This record gives sequence, C-alpha cells and structure tokens, in this order.
Amino acid sequence: MNSEIEQLRNEINKYDYHYYVLTDPQISDFEYDKLLQKLIQLESQYPHLITPDSPTQRVGKDLTKDFKPIQHLLPMLSLANTYDESELLDFDRRVREGLPAQEKVEYVVEFKIDGASVSLRYANGKMISAATRGDGIIGEEITNNAKTIRSIPLSIDAHGLQDFSLNELEVRGEIYMELEDFRKLNEERESKGERLFANPRNSSAGTLKLQDPRIVASRPLRIFTYYLLSDKDEFKSQSENLQILEQLGFRINKEFKVCSSIDEVIEVCKKFEAMRDSLPYEIDGAVIKVNSIKQQKILGSIARSPRWATAFKFKPKQVITKLNQIKWQVGRTGAITPVAELEPIFLAGSTISRATLHNYDEIKRKDIREGDFVIIEKGGDVIPKVVEVLKEKRETNSTPTLPPALCPVCSSPLFKPEEEVAYYCINSECAEQIKGKIIHFASRGAIDIEGLGEALVNLFVDLGFLKTYADIYDLHKRKEDLIKIERLGEKSINNLLLSIEKSKEQPFSKVLFALGIRYVGVGVAKKLSEFFLSIDDLINADEEEISSVYEIGESISKSIKLFFSDKHNFDLIERLKKSGLIFYTEKKVIGDSPILNKSFVLTGTLNELTREAASEKIVALGGKVTSSVSKKTDYVVAGEAAGSKLKKATGLGVKILSEEEFLNLIKQ
Repeated sequence: MNSEIEQLRNEINKYDYHYYVLTDPQISDFEYDKLLQKLIQLESQYPHLITPDSPTQRVGKDLTKDFKPIQHLLPMLSLANTYDESELLDFDRRVREGLPAQEKVEYVVEFKIDGASVSLRYANGKMISAATRGDGIIGEEITNNAKTIRSIPLSIDAHGLQDFSLNELEVRGEIYMELEDFRKLNEERESKGERLFANPRNSSAGTLKLQDPRIVASRPLRIFTYYLLSDKDEFKSQSENLQILEQLGFRINKEFKVCSSIDEVIEVCKKFEAMRDSLPYEIDGAVIKVNSIKQQKILGSIARSPRWATAFKFKPKQVITKLNQIKWQVGRTGAITPVAELEPIFLAGSTISRATLHNYDEIKRKDIREGDFVIIEKGGDVIPKVVEVLKEKRETNSTPTLPPALCPVCSSPLFKPEEEVAYYCINSECAEQIKGKIIHFASRGAIDIEGLGEALVNLFVDLGFLKTYADIYDLHKRKEDLIKIERLGEKSINNLLLSIEKSKEQPFSKVLFALGIRYVGVGVAKKLSEFFLSIDDLINADEEEISSVYEIGESISKSIKLFFSDKHNFDLIERLKKSGLIFYTEKKVIGDSPILNKSFVLTGTLNELTREAASEKIVALGGKVTSSVSKKTDYVVAGEAAGSKLKKATGLGVKILSEEEFLNLIKQ
C-alpha cells in the first residue's frame, strides 16, 4: 500500500510541476481531481503513511495565530535604484573599482517582479520553513501559507546534481499575482460587497499574512525564484544558480540574460522595458547582478544594499487628472508637506486620489495651483507625484499657491531653516508630530507592537492617552478606560497589552531605530549598537567618535548629537529605560581574543573576505571597526589598491597588516 500511495504522490507532483511551474497541463482537471481524491481516500485509511510533503498536506486547517520571527541565513538586502544609462555606467565603474585589476565582469539581467519577497528553507530535500523579508535581517514565518502555493515544491530531489550536496539550502523568490487573476479576484470581491484590493503587489503581500491557509489557497498566488544559498556548497555564478533552481523543480523566469558588458546590459534593459506592457504580470524594472559569486563576495555590501547588484527602474506610467485641493500635512519631524487631493484615476495597478507635492519650492517652481489639470506618475512606481501642470487648461481666475503661515494642525508658528526647503512646526507637542513619532516607534521594523497601528495611535492620541511613545508603556494603567472604547473590548486590549509587554524584548538596535533619530535607519542603528554597546556610551561619544564608526558619516553624527542634546528626548529615554526596554548590547564572552577592544580600519580590496565579513569577524572577537585612521587606531588591514588611509597610517606609525597577517591574527 505504501508503494501505491508513493506512486500517486509522485504522479500528482509531476502534474503539479507541469501545470504550475511549466504552464504545460498534462491532464484534464477532472482526471487530476480523481487522482487527488484517490490519494486522500488512501491516506485516510492509512493515516500513519501521511508525510508532510504529501500533496494532500498543502492546505492546513489550523489558523496561524502568531507569525514567529525567523532570522535569515544572510540578510535580505534591498537594492539601490538606478534610473538612466549614466547611473548604470556609474554602477559598472564602481564594480570594476571594487575588483582586482583586469578582472572580467559578466552581468545577469532579470525582470524585477512587482511582488512580495519570501525566503524558503529546505533540509534533506524537504521544505522546513518560509518567511517574509521583514526588516531584511528577521522575517516572519509564513510556512503554512507558502505551502498552499502549488508552484512552490514541498520537496526536492537533488540526486541529479552530482557536484552539489544541497542538503541544506535557502531559496528566495517573489510571490505575485498575474494581472488577469487579480482582476478576477477583485470582480469576485465586488460581487460579494467586499473591499477591493488596491493592486496585485499589496494583495499578494497581504494574503501571505492571513491567518487561515484555506483562504490563502483560494488566492491565485505564484512565485518566481531567483536566489540560491547553501552553507555546504560553492556556487560559481548567478546564471548557474538559476539553472540549478530550475533543475530542482523551482519556477524561474526564463527571460534572464547574461551580458558581457554594461552596454549590453543597457540594451537588455531597454528591451525589457519595451516588453513591460505585454507581460501577464507587473514588472517595475530590471535587476542587474554581477554574475560571478566570487566577485559578489569580494564586492560585499553596504548597510542596506549589495554592491554587486542594482535595480534599473523603468520610466513611470503617467496619466492626466484634476488637482482639486492642496492640503498641508505634518510629519513626525515637524516638517510640513503639501499633498495634492486629486480627481480619482487609475494608474499602474491602483486608483490614485492623492499625490505628494514634496515641498513649497516644488509648488513654486512648477506653479502648481488648486483646480489645475496635472500629469501624475508613480515615482519608482510606488509614490504618486505631480510631474507637470497643463497650464493651457488653467482657469482664468486661478491664483498662485502660498505657503501656510501657521501649522495646519496646532496653529503654531512655522520655521524654515536657511539651508532647507521644508517649513517646520516648532511645537514638539503638535498632535500630528506625536502621532507620526509613535507610529514609527511601534512599527514592525522598530519596536514591533502588533495591533498598535496608525488608526489606534490616532485614536489614543486624540483621546489624550498617548502624548509620547514612552506613554505606550503606561497604557496598562488605563486598561479599564481602554476596554470601554467602542469596537475594542477586553480581548483586543489584553492582546495589545501583551504585545506591548513583548516589545520590551526587542534588541538595542531596534530600540535605537525606533527613537526616530534623523538619518538613523535600521542598518545604521545596528552598526551603532554593535560599536557603542549601550545608549549611554553613544550619548557620551563626540561627533568625531561617532563618525569614525565604519560607514557612519558626518551628517549622521551631527543628527545624533542634536537629538541627545534635547532634554525632552533624554527624559523619554530615561522613561523607556525604567519601563524595561533594552538599551545595551550584551558583550559576548570572547575569552583570550588577540583583538579584544582593538580598533581596526579596513582599506583596499580583500581577496579572501569581503570587508563586511572581515568587519563581522572583528566585532565577533571583541574588536571595533572604524572608518578613519587616527592615533587611536590599533591596526590598518591593507588589501589590494589601498589608498590614502594606508598613507595616513604609515605617517602615524599605526601597525599595518596584510590580509594574510590579519587572517592569522584572528585565527589565534
């Protein structure tokens, strides 16, 4: 009986592969359903023979109450964007400068699918987990939902690939909906009186976070995979990896091209853009990657993006509509931002009714007025913006737009710094500033308080329950008042308070990012938390010491010092400390590390390690990595083509290590 069940599974998996991956149906739906029903019947008679990778186990019945965090084997970095040929040429120049002289460079150009990124892990041929991108370092587990997507294999057979073990691997891809499937889904929702989805990308991302996998299974989700990672195997190139993925049964986009020059890359990008409107799915650009995996490792990455890859964004789609009104919004920094209220119009997959106007200088330069007919586009196909005014259609009684004299929310005076284009509300207690700061603080990439979204923050601020983000940790004192709020109730408030309590476990880097210091994003916060180890050390550091941290610049250090010089911010941090948030990074037990508390500067090209990998090893052994050479520097690690830093180190008498000497030092 076991052999009959196994044969049925293999047969169904084969038909699934042909239907969902190759788009080449081999049998009718009726015949397929008969096979599946037979398998279900046999497994119900012999439940001990059911395996997790059986086709019958794709759709579970249990609800996912909690999307647990999963740390990616390597960070899922976002790509830097390019928008024209000159920027692609700059990318190519930086790649060549980052590699040893005379290295030949090949590129792979792929479609940039407009969907939701996921990471799939396999062990011994079986899928063991699936996760969203999250903040790039930690994602959320969506294994039960990913299993319902039939173009994702539940098991793989690597026996045909004799050069690789592939016992443990991570596969990354993009979950998406085809345009026709999305249209039909919205038609079904409209017929049921349900809210329509804005665009295929948002509906795909939202579907992956549904609690009921049965609903996920009913949605027409697909995947294109594009990345293969294994600790045990050495891969040669991105193009080879795509071929391996296809051999393992994963769905790849076969439109990728291998290019021997950046000129060829530019031509392929033009070709892809011309294909854009004829495809059955949304693409918003092309992804260009250095083909050689060895070269990728040499080039490494900066805080958020790989140096070996970039995205070429296509020219945004444009439409004409009427600008009905200009409204002024207040952000969390107090910046006053103009927003255009538009006559609703469909653009690039969604209905647009608002667009950013950036700042008053932009309004003045383009002479944008209420009542104008304007051309709008999606900047990077994400944020709608006004490109041009059709002045020939302007009404004769139209009047120029003037900047607001007072804050549109709290009526406080506005301030415009000489070196900036933005106007600022000077009242730090302005309700909209408070809301923006709290929303950022509680967001998923920061403190991650599940349930405390924009709507609830707005409500709690309006009711006077929240005046700063530190007040979040006093909400438990108002539990009885919160329960009485319409449409909340005891259960939802209990869940919210539990989530607030759980947020106290977030590491120092997340807390630092949550504070909302200007220019301190996720990557910068992580570097600072690893270097300074505690908020007190960071507060006490001077600008020069902060800007000496690897890849931390002067503008960041000035912003940090300005933030901590404000007594209001200092008091908030003290309150958060008393509430139990973590403001330090645990020192690892290093033992007899030869580089404990030693400071390093990395310069030139390293052959065995990327700078990021070398930096991680130094930090792991208790050392520190800085950007600039000074008398306080203990070692300068000089790779190939080391420049001014090596010269300065020689002048200061700082000890200089070759890459080989550095590797020997950290092995001691």
